[in-house]
Amino acid sequence: MNKSELIDAMSQDAGISKVAAKAALESFMSNVTSTLKEKDGKVSLVGFGTFSVVERAARQGINPSTKQPISIAAKKVAKFKAGAELATSTAGAKEKAPAKKK
Repeated sequence: MNKSELIDAMSQDAGISKVAAKAALESFMSNVTSTLKEKDGKVSLVGFGTFSVVERAARQGINPSTKQPISIAAKKVAKFKAGAELATSTAGAKEKAPAKKK
């Protein structure tokens, strides 16, 4: 599902226009983003999950084209941890078969 498909589903489920659903989704994304930018920002939606920011340590990597070692700097990344209800509802979901390589 992509963003436009989610907007369509939200508008049908809530009985609102696509414009209103798009505004609601963009407001949600904007508020989550601004909260995560704050120090120790975290958004918890009980049963669904928690959005947070974690620090990734600096590490050594390998440039795939030259096979030379490179340094990868430390950085902060967004993280999502599924809540109990979401985790249990997706536990029995079918997995997509990996694409076959030619």
